[in-house]
Amino acid sequence: MSVGRFIAGFAIGSIVGGLIGVLLAPQSGEETREKLVDKSKEICEKAHDTVSEIQNKADGIVSDMQTKGDELISKLQDIINKQKHTEEA
Repeated sequence: MSVGRFIAGFAIGSIVGGLIGVLLAPQSGEETREKLVDKSKEICEKAHDTVSEIQNKADGIVSDMQTKGDELISKLQDIINKQKHTEEA
């Protein structure tokens, strides 16, 4: 299971569990609606933070891959150039 799928499942489970808990709580309709609004805002903030964190990690991974790709290309070019010089000699 990928980390992304786990995080998505965890987030969805948290949302559903939180909403069920609020809906089943013994409170008035107004209090329940107020709690739903508060929980919704909290969930949106957490989702935004999670997305930002994932995006930052992905950016880091892409940057690392680009650096490693550039290093690999440089090494391959060196090998090709050495091979050409060997064949010319």
